[in-house]
Amino acid sequence: MENQATEKVKIAVFDFDGTSIEGSSPSWLVNRLIFEHRISPITSLKIGFWGIAYKWHLPQNEAWVRGQVFKAFEGKPREEVDAYLTEFYDKYIAKRFRPQADEAMRKCRDEGCEVIVVSASFEPIVLRAMESHPFDYQISTRMKVAEDGTYTREVEGRPIEGDEKMVALRHWCDGHYGEGNWEIAYAYADHHSDRPLLAAATRPFAVTPNTGMSRIAKEEGWPVLDWEIDVPKDK
Repeated sequence: MENQATEKVKIAVFDFDGTSIEGSSPSWLVNRLIFEHRISPITSLKIGFWGIAYKWHLPQNEAWVRGQVFKAFEGKPREEVDAYLTEFYDKYIAKRFRPQADEAMRKCRDEGCEVIVVSASFEPIVLRAMESHPFDYQISTRMKVAEDGTYTREVEGRPIEGDEKMVALRHWCDGHYGEGNWEIAYAYADHHSDRPLLAAATRPFAVTPNTGMSRIAKEEGWPVLDWEIDVPKDK
């Protein structure tokens, strides 16, 4: 019997914030936590200064800022916090999910790809989105849970941000499909820090890109997609 080469699993990778959804779910979460007085004014100022530095592309401690956000949940039972983040998604993020992302995910599925969302956002938020949108798996930032079942302010592993997205994706796919048995057929992202993710794909797309990604897409000859939508105002 002749040996037959095993065809590689084709995957389609989507960023979440700014790509699959309009805007940034962590930013909206911080806004809600401030409004509900769940984080102190000093903590909100620290997060704000971090955000300014991030926009200026200055080196930042991604784990630190997530710990600042999770001050609001430190010591609270995991079930309670996950329920809060699920409700937060339903109220404020679900309406921001872009129809174009749904369409692209379905198209990728129809072509035989497995669709994976790779995100810096908190895992309960992305898991909630997966319940009603056509992606198969997700890799996102997970916060540590203490032995008593309560959340800490520490990130489990590393935040899934920038270069770490490709590192985490490779680790997950090697474990799930086997090393060398998969390839990135499509990748969609909006931010300049997602360059490694798009560069690894056969067909990369810059989605409603920021200034840095616009420049990179032009240099690389990557297609640019405009997925911007009007979002209904919060009630």
